[in-house]
Amino acid sequence: MSSATTDLAPESADSRVTSLLRFATAGSVDDGKSTLVGRLLHDTKSILADAYEAVERVSRDRGLEAPDLALLTDGLRAEREQGITIDVAYRYFSTPKRTFILADCPGHVQYTRNAVTGASTADALVVLIDARYGVVEQTKRHLAVAALLRVPHVIVAVNKIDLLDYAQGPFRSIERHVQSHAESLGLTNVISIPVSALVGDNVAIPSTLTPWYEGPTVLDVLETVPSIDDGADLYAAAHRRGVKHPTAEDAADAESGWRFPVQLVLRPQDGAISPEYREYRGYAGQVAEGTIRVGDPVTVLPSGRTSTIAGIDTATGELTEAFTGQSVALRLTDEVDIARGDLLAFGDDAPKAERQFHAHVAWLTDRPLRVRDRVLVQHGTAMVQAMVTSIDGILDISLPGGTLDNSIAKGHELLLNDIGVVSFQLAQPLAVEDYGRHRRTGAFCLIDPQDGNTLGAGTARAQVPGTAEDAYVSI
Repeated sequence: MSSATTDLAPESADSRVTSLLRFATAGSVDDGKSTLVGRLLHDTKSILADAYEAVERVSRDRGLEAPDLALLTDGLRAEREQGITIDVAYRYFSTPKRTFILADCPGHVQYTRNAVTGASTADALVVLIDARYGVVEQTKRHLAVAALLRVPHVIVAVNKIDLLDYAQGPFRSIERHVQSHAESLGLTNVISIPVSALVGDNVAIPSTLTPWYEGPTVLDVLETVPSIDDGADLYAAAHRRGVKHPTAEDAADAESGWRFPVQLVLRPQDGAISPEYREYRGYAGQVAEGTIRVGDPVTVLPSGRTSTIAGIDTATGELTEAFTGQSVALRLTDEVDIARGDLLAFGDDAPKAERQFHAHVAWLTDRPLRVRDRVLVQHGTAMVQAMVTSIDGILDISLPGGTLDNSIAKGHELLLNDIGVVSFQLAQPLAVEDYGRHRRTGAFCLIDPQDGNTLGAGTARAQVPGTAEDAYVSI
């Protein structure tokens, strides 16, 4: 994890720049997350004149000599009064190379659940560290969240380097500490960058005050890493196979098939459309993974029935293939009983639908989760009843080593912000896959069956506890 080189982006990244990247920021309180985001908005000229004038006015009222760029994201009144972020603040901006959706996550430990929310759909996570204090407990917690959610890329911004007179020693020490801890968590695509969010050093513009650092700026990395919609999962899979700088061909080799959760069955009523379409039956949804092509074999889950892709329809016409993130309607060559919640998968790579699975669960509510509790599992477009059969451990980053495989402490319940290993029994089979291999179909939410509130978020593992490779090994 050298500062001069990075495994984050393939060598030909510029040729595959996509139009959209989702990223989140995280870190301890007062590490400068909101200031970093404000600096990115300012230096990419993504701030409207009246918004910047409002920031200047509020900053003057507070007696500040320079505009407080953190105000651009700390939009809630309570946040402005307390000077901390307590909710996930979303912002949108763009550069000539890419459009961004960013989530500025809260840093306080009691809002870890918000960090889970912000990072759950992120292509990259920017973790801030105060250069004066180094890696702290909350840093380890956010890196654990990144590992849990398999965030493809992690950027560690060692902030406030200006307060240490741009000294190289403290940065290198933090970089080594981050590398050691990241490797123990199984995080490979990690880069550390010395920055000053307040001044702007190495955020969007390279700093002349850190001549000892020859690596990219934060914006350079964000503009070049592949996004999930650009096949980031495939690049990560190739990287896990030992390819340090995956090419497009390497990523293609890692592709193992496609997944398509059915959202809606399109069956026009007689008279609703022209006569030639009265027998139309299509299955609408969004391609969760891979590339679907006309003629591909199809397996329907959980029933296991098979067919072939006869056509791919959109509002503007037919396609010969559909990619990850596209919303389409699929037609099959056979009449198969398919409903909302079913999963269509590539025939030669279809997963098995099971009634038991285990997962790492981030608990997001004040109500504890206990064995034999009944919940609803929202998996893709499917929702089924489930019962908790065991809670096999709780992540405790304070234990020696701080890794995910040796930091599982005994516990009988999950409390707010806990991350634990939980096993479930389902009322109906689901094709829940290993999150490490299939990010979209390996993730799920836990729903309260009484009021419909979200209780937790989980990432599934393929093996059950007690087998050769269980949840204690890695996530």
